[in-house]
Amino acid sequence: MKLTTMTQVTLDGVVQGNGGASDEDRRNGFERGGWALGKGDSETHAFINQTYRRAEAFLFGRRTYELFADSWGTLTVQDAPGWESVVEALNTRPKYVASTALTDPIAPPVSWTDTTVLSGDLAAAVRELKAEPGGELQVHGSGTLIRWLLENDLVDEMTLITVPVVLGQGARLFPDAGPDLALDLVESRVDSKGVTIQVYRPAGRPQYARA
Repeated sequence: MKLTTMTQVTLDGVVQGNGGASDEDRRNGFERGGWALGKGDSETHAFINQTYRRAEAFLFGRRTYELFADSWGTLTVQDAPGWESVVEALNTRPKYVASTALTDPIAPPVSWTDTTVLSGDLAAAVRELKAEPGGELQVHGSGTLIRWLLENDLVDEMTLITVPVVLGQGARLFPDAGPDLALDLVESRVDSKGVTIQVYRPAGRPQYARA
């Protein structure tokens, strides 16, 4: 399987609290949640639905898994008009969670069938999943996990959905200091609401000018 990521991000790189509930993630005093609600036009919604249809399985960090299980995991396709492909994929494909804290992913208050917690050597476990035949092993949200996957050269393709807003606070996808990474742009589009979609493939380390 090809490991792909999809992340909603602000112009200043924030990924925290993008969802519909303004209080879904209030860590470190964050109070500007829900910034992605209602953003993106019908073409962007179609792009997201098409992406989920390609999923063979999903890989989550613990926090994103719990948020998704509590929202998407409680819906049927009739409950989410326009997002049927997302609901169907999330509730019928295998789900894997990278977590040392979560032990039983199908016990209340988090209950989502066909979920497996990856324990032990996480890098080896992800490589085993990638070695399996099929479409895409998709990562949605899960900023901390995405950073770790990039650091371990496990990401094949990443999609950034950039919402034209500057928050000025919140957890960012990339820290102020960290490993460097060159990216090849595979696809780029902008919708009628100013939301941009860029698809990248990691391309080793950047080249820097000589002193």
